[in-house]
Amino acid sequence: MKKYKVAEDAKPQIYLLLIATVITIALWFIPYADYLVYPIRLFVTFIHEGSHVLAALLTGGSVESLSVSPDTSGLVMFRYDSAISQLITSSAGYLGTTAFGVLLLVLIRRAYSARIVLAASAGFVGLMTILFGFLAPLWNVFSTNVSFGSVAFTVVSGAILTVGLLAIARYASARAAQFAMSFLAVQCILNALFDLKTVFYASSPFAGAMQTDALNMANATGLPAIAWVFIWIGISVLMISIGLRVYAVNQKGKQYDLPFED
Repeated sequence: MKKYKVAEDAKPQIYLLLIATVITIALWFIPYADYLVYPIRLFVTFIHEGSHVLAALLTGGSVESLSVSPDTSGLVMFRYDSAISQLITSSAGYLGTTAFGVLLLVLIRRAYSARIVLAASAGFVGLMTILFGFLAPLWNVFSTNVSFGSVAFTVVSGAILTVGLLAIARYASARAAQFAMSFLAVQCILNALFDLKTVFYASSPFAGAMQTDALNMANATGLPAIAWVFIWIGISVLMISIGLRVYAVNQKGKQYDLPFED
């Protein structure tokens, strides 16, 4: 049997991750604290919707619009050519957000530069905003039901997030950038699970017919929406478990470089 232990050089990173986690959870119980993490909630929404976009494009579909709302919900309108494209694209939102958070954990553990990761995240949000938040709705203005206000909010919020992430990547200290990266990882993972809990309640037999990704999957497959929520939760927990092991555990003495460099 293989034995795993917490790597010594992982402990400073774990402390940083724990601090980010405690702050994230504490903010849930502080009145009006949602305003403090509102930009990050919007960032998570962009990752969620951006995952739908990438999945649609990679499976041969086309994207007509990406929109983000002030309540931090989002919507991607896409066309698909096959059932596989529909299934993968509909599942990509929650799983993609979890995968992004886990990827950040792995990059932290592998000592990748937080500045580069934050800049790349800014580039992703900026690209989604320009191509699918602005140009795609403009190109499909007669075939999509996206309001001017929705496009405007998506573009403005995407621009602010892009500039903010670039500013942190450029001007923040190495420790601050590392913490920002850890905080985003925690937010993506926990918010993905929290949103799945919301979808779970919305998919219960006692809830109304709320339009969700799980309902889209149910309509496409005949499998109840709540079953898809359980499947997504299981896959998310598996990804998180693997990510945490890579992040914190060392096997047979393997060591990775400590990412804190001043």
